Amino acid sequence: MKNLSPAIIFLLMFLTSEAHAQVNVIFDSDMGPDYDDVGAITLLHTFADEGKANILATIASTKYENVAAVFSVFNTYFKRSNIPVAVPKGEAFELRDWQHWTDSIVKNYPHAINSNKDVPDAVALYRRILFIQPDKSVTIITVGFLTNLKKLMQSKPDMFSPLTGEQLITQKVKQLVSMGGAFPSGSEFNINRDFPSSKYVYENWPTPVLFSGFEIGEKIKCGLPLIHNDAITNSPVKDVLRISIPQAPEDSAGRKSWDETAVLVGVLGYDN
Repeated sequence: MKNLSPAIIFLLMFLTSEAHAQVNVIFDSDMGPDYDDVGAITLLHTFADEGKANILATIASTKYENVAAVFSVFNTYFKRSNIPVAVPKGEAFELRDWQHWTDSIVKNYPHAINSNKDVPDAVALYRRILFIQPDKSVTIITVGFLTNLKKLMQSKPDMFSPLTGEQLITQKVKQLVSMGGAFPSGSEFNINRDFPSSKYVYENWPTPVLFSGFEIGEKIKCGLPLIHNDAITNSPVKDVLRISIPQAPEDSAGRKSWDETAVLVGVLGYDN
């Protein structure tokens, strides 16, 4: 680099630091109706292990019993049991998995949180976490319903921040990454299930939004190599896949990776 001008050297150093900068992530998930959320939170913790992501919070967009404990199982397994967890305490869906993998992992794996009663409301945690972050530094990755984000946008000043929800988002959030939609056109579960919230958020969200559509994750199958890896034992991730994949004939080649692709581009960015 000795023949390069100081300006070029500075630019290269800047670009290199930008490429490897940690992404501050709030992960918002309907953990339970599906199990690609499990792959997504696994990928997120792996990026954190590699220094590529800093997990600020894991937040549920559904509120079935023990969803907080399910989040805690994975955060504890990946040695981050202190990551804040929150659950919507007001109006929200209570959808859960029909394969009953959530029951199994809560029963069989350690978790620091035992009940939804032990965690704060989702919007309250959003406001508390966002207020203390540097400006334009937070990436929100949502792989579920937009229930929490609508309520956050409409929230009023409180003990955590003198800003309204929309002002707080504008000041603190760099981008929203959403597993939602099907492109160039189509219908998709995350957007449809709480359509009023989806419509409000996508029409009014004040920062850039990056979509990882149904058509992307649909093509990427995962799970079977892990199920058949005998060297990995006592893993809630493996157990979820082992329990769920055989119950769904459409997953015989592996589970589709919708939520994983949102985490992937949320942390690493995207390429055409």
